[in-house]
Amino acid sequence: MFVLSITSKKIKYIAAVLLLVIFAGVLTTVSRVQLKKLNTQSVETKTGVVNFKAGNNKERLSFISQFGWEVDSEPEEVAEIIIPQEFDDVYNNYNEIQLKQDCDLREYCGKRVKRWTYIIKNYPGYSETDTCVRINLLIFDGMVIGGDVSSTEISGFMHTFRKE
Repeated sequence: MFVLSITSKKIKYIAAVLLLVIFAGVLTTVSRVQLKKLNTQSVETKTGVVNFKAGNNKERLSFISQFGWEVDSEPEEVAEIIIPQEFDDVYNNYNEIQLKQDCDLREYCGKRVKRWTYIIKNYPGYSETDTCVRINLLIFDGMVIGGDVSSTEISGFMHTFRKE
């Protein structure tokens, strides 16, 4: 015959150890996912492999060149914006563009991000000296989280990073 005696002190100890193990497992998993997301050189997207790193000007220019765009080495504008907590029709429409390029601004609601704007010099149908076609990069923690290619003309356009 086998007798097992467990006191309430042992139960508390076992429960504490189990909670600690579970907590460590969750923390490790979350850390790996965050590190992978932040340190990923390239990500497989619907339209090919894209490097989303943009922590410095060299990385931003490299990101832009992946899509075949030529820009000046310095940005035209740098602005800080806050992604709204709730999207109106304008942000919902803009986020549709983001979803087409494997980005989703909903993950950044309420966050402060930087918008880096560069003038595109090789957009089809425009001259190299034309300054109305731009690429906007939305950057959070050194990673591109969204953006667009657009024209500042009255009858302008806006689309994903890829040439359409």
